[in-house]
Amino acid sequence: MASVQIRGIEKYFGSTQVICGVDIDIEDGQFAVLVGPSGCGKSTLLRMLAGLEEITHGEILIGGKVVNRVPPKERDIAMVFQNYALYPHMTVRQNMAFALELAKQDKAKIADKVARAADILALGSLLDRYPRQLSGGQRQRVAMGRAIVRDPQVFLFDEPLSNLDAKLRVAMRSEIKELHQRLKTTSVYVTHDQIEAMTMGDKIVVMRDGRIEQTGSPLDLYDHPENQFVAGFIGSPAMNFLPGTLRRSGGAVGVELRDGTRLAAPPGSDGEDGQPVIFGTRPEHLTLVDAGGIPTEVIVMEPTGMDTFIACRHEGVDLSAVFRERHDFTPGSTIHLLPDLQRAHLFDASTGQRLAA
Repeated sequence: MASVQIRGIEKYFGSTQVICGVDIDIEDGQFAVLVGPSGCGKSTLLRMLAGLEEITHGEILIGGKVVNRVPPKERDIAMVFQNYALYPHMTVRQNMAFALELAKQDKAKIADKVARAADILALGSLLDRYPRQLSGGQRQRVAMGRAIVRDPQVFLFDEPLSNLDAKLRVAMRSEIKELHQRLKTTSVYVTHDQIEAMTMGDKIVVMRDGRIEQTGSPLDLYDHPENQFVAGFIGSPAMNFLPGTLRRSGGAVGVELRDGTRLAAPPGSDGEDGQPVIFGTRPEHLTLVDAGGIPTEVIVMEPTGMDTFIACRHEGVDLSAVFRERHDFTPGSTIHLLPDLQRAHLFDASTGQRLAA
């Protein structure tokens, strides 16, 4: 196992800069997730870590050693791809053993490593099958097994669950997390799915346009987003955003929404009187009240059994609310929602940065 340091990494394709001075520290044994929308540069960064893309500027260190000019095969990493990349003419056993055979390792040692990986991934009964005889989830487990047998310092995952159906993705998330808990190998995982990031990562790196927006634990990012982008990207359903104006009166700080509705600002909010702001509150942090709060029009109600999801609208702005109780609202009716100020956020309307003293 080894730590990974990414220092001032920049990447240009011609005159186009796609990675802009990225710095990341990943501790030995940590599971780090790079997450962000398509085109944010996360896969390019992973490929530079693997040695599949050249670094324009900066350094990458694995186990304290600069690897900028080290060939991929000598970096002691193993990569699991989105499309499995299995050899169709080889059995599961042969696919898993291939890299070790190329390295001319002892046959008995290869057999032992393949058997160990097959046991970890419940592939023992499938070793003599070909990829075409496997399900998508089984193929992905074979791809992970091929990485495990190499016993690398670092695992790299490039959106490995993208080709699986929703139910299988949930199952495979648990399998990969359990695998990491057993092997404790440093892992870097790329995804555009924030649910994967939240449920799997010890550390999450949120990227946008080649830059890091915020780094932290899943709950740090969820509870304390540094800007509106992170607040809206992390969490499902997404955070609600209501445009308004900051109002100061004596020592009190409040927010006036477009229709004149006034809300107290979250504790510790900063900003100047008259400043355009965005009031952010998560759907599960809204409480139904008889009067006051935010008057909203019910658009759609979706009971899920465990809770009730309400899509509603306030002055042309779409909102979501989630209640553990069961409700039966009529579309078009008005309900009043009171945000939990201890869990709400205030953002500058022009920069998107959180306004906190």
